[in-house]
Amino acid sequence: MPKAKETPTEVNLNQAQLYFNRELSWLEFNRRVLQEAFDQRTLLLERLKFSGIFSANLDEFFMVRVAGLKQQVEAQVSSLSPDGRTPQQQLEAIAQVLRPMVMEQHRHFEQVLRPALAEKGIHLLNYIDLNQEQRLFLQDFFERRIFPVLTPLAVDPGHPFPFISNLSLNLAVVVKNPETNREHFARVKVPKILPRFVVFPAELQHQDGKPSLWTGVPLEQVIAHNLEALFPGMNIQEYHLFRITRDADLELEEDEAEDLLEAIEQELRKRRLGGSVVRLEVQSTIPASIRSTLMQEMELEDSDVYEVEGLLNLKDLMSLLSLPVPELKDLPRISVVLPGLRSVGDGRSSGNSSSHDESDIFSVIRRRDLLVHHPYYSFSGSVQRFIIQAANDPQVLAIKMTLYRTSGDSPIVNALITAAEKGKQVVVLVELKARFDEQNNIQWAKRLEESGVHVVYGLVGLKTHTKVVLVVRQEGDRIRRYVHIGTGNYNHRTARIYTDLGLLSCREELGADLTDLFNYLTGYSHQRSYRRLLVAPVNLRDRMLGLIRREIDHCKNGQPGRIIAKMNALVDPQIIAALYEASRSGVQIDLIIRGVCCLRPGVEGVSENIRVISIIGRFLEHSRIFYFHNNGQEEVYIGSADWMPRNLDRRVEAITPIEDPQLAKDLQEILGILLTDNRQAWELQPDGSYKQRQPKAGEPERSAQAIFMDMAMQTISNLG
Repeated sequence: MPKAKETPTEVNLNQAQLYFNRELSWLEFNRRVLQEAFDQRTLLLERLKFSGIFSANLDEFFMVRVAGLKQQVEAQVSSLSPDGRTPQQQLEAIAQVLRPMVMEQHRHFEQVLRPALAEKGIHLLNYIDLNQEQRLFLQDFFERRIFPVLTPLAVDPGHPFPFISNLSLNLAVVVKNPETNREHFARVKVPKILPRFVVFPAELQHQDGKPSLWTGVPLEQVIAHNLEALFPGMNIQEYHLFRITRDADLELEEDEAEDLLEAIEQELRKRRLGGSVVRLEVQSTIPASIRSTLMQEMELEDSDVYEVEGLLNLKDLMSLLSLPVPELKDLPRISVVLPGLRSVGDGRSSGNSSSHDESDIFSVIRRRDLLVHHPYYSFSGSVQRFIIQAANDPQVLAIKMTLYRTSGDSPIVNALITAAEKGKQVVVLVELKARFDEQNNIQWAKRLEESGVHVVYGLVGLKTHTKVVLVVRQEGDRIRRYVHIGTGNYNHRTARIYTDLGLLSCREELGADLTDLFNYLTGYSHQRSYRRLLVAPVNLRDRMLGLIRREIDHCKNGQPGRIIAKMNALVDPQIIAALYEASRSGVQIDLIIRGVCCLRPGVEGVSENIRVISIIGRFLEHSRIFYFHNNGQEEVYIGSADWMPRNLDRRVEAITPIEDPQLAKDLQEILGILLTDNRQAWELQPDGSYKQRQPKAGEPERSAQAIFMDMAMQTISNLG
């Protein structure tokens, strides 16, 4: 057992060099995503997917994070980040790190992925490489399907520079009037309403005399080679593709908004128009004059311009994942229902749930707590079934839940509507401020209200991020409360690709805590204490700090100290300082942080007892697990919160202890498997870089996600 230092020298744990910059750490996360595209062990179309995810991630990063830094610069904010940088210095560092990364991504697509796709019969062609028959097809296709949708916009004293919508592809076109010999500038938008790639019919799919699985050409190239139709009588001098990104974060003055729903709808209308431009993407062949014109019109600097080789907006390539080539994609994930729930129905057919019927999910939960690990175990066969059965069970009196992100066709939303129509008390707290899901949330929230559901739109100044359900059920002469407390959203689509955990229980203290929490969310409660739950912004920060300090005390008393924590991001300076203090006291700490990590591990005298890994794989690691050794009286928690200021102070979050001894052991096993991953795990180095683990000589490859899938499938074999 590593010994605590007797008298550790005094160290300022708030000094800037002990913290990584949040934005640069996020870029390192996205670099790890990109490395999955580079990794030859990953199947070809999955590599293409990861390259597309890298681009999609960057879009949001610029729309929110870079836009926020630019606003700070404009407002002359002088405060420093925990790592000691001004907003301007952060912007400069972002550009310095990101520019070569983007160039590498595009070079890899053009030189590696594109040829590899062609070898498999998937041909993304350039217009200049087409044969005459293919060009004639495209000319006819342009005239019938594309031309009617296009609107060329001239730029001259009578036509000001047009508004360029966010994330749109555009052609900057220079035409010459043969009568006056004068050149004119125009813009043609590549319409989003049309598919990005024009696919040839089967008879034109052959390439180099060989049959092709898929042959297509970028839509913008089809438009570019038919510009004469848009500018008749003019000579086309040149054209160049560009794409812009705008500030898309909402600015809400909640204290001044009488109606939060109306305020957000107004802000969404502003977002559609778009804020200031924060990025310009162009092809490397663009002339300096056109580049300068675009920069001037959009008030950009050189650092805001990203030049790339070849295709812009590589995320559109993700559409190729729908091609019927199973050998180029991951095997389909088989949904496995948790063994204890395999005989459970959804309650819609019988209309009744006997308290002793194995098909009744409530009787299963009464016998024991259930822990569901998604996507390895079915979301629809557990959490969704729990809500649907509650909606149809005549003994259920009330259903209360929070919804942060869900899909428009959600079976859960339909179940809540059914419950309200059956006369049950249904309360749903809808978080309208879930970034980029605001419009979706507004639509189904209105639908819920119209069906008689009591809809609450969150708390002023706080996002409700917690994932909880409370079901109140009449059982004989008593009321029993059933709960679901999870780490992920109630979304049957993302539940297939996000790793999350959920607890189903009827423990009295958890039911009482959720009752108090919903009263806090829907009324005027100032609840300051909870029986078992750790709730933000009430007690979560203090409780987490207390759990860390308890491990410190154990080490100071000569006992072993151990912390394992899994989450999406670690940013909070106070939590990081506490972890440094724990490390200095001899506490052994393992952190599994998928994304941003501002803690610097491996610093002598500060964090040599802290190890950090990140796992990037087929599924997005989204679950949060917190383990504390507690001198052998081990405690394990799951919940919705990361260790970030926003989660601890500006969001409503709930974390629950796992009190069933077997489920606590199951969670420790999950953590142990994650920590021994040598296929998709990356180790954070003291300099902020990440090193991918590789199997040692003679050591088998261990992918935690593959192991979890095998474990779930094994439960079927055991029953078979």
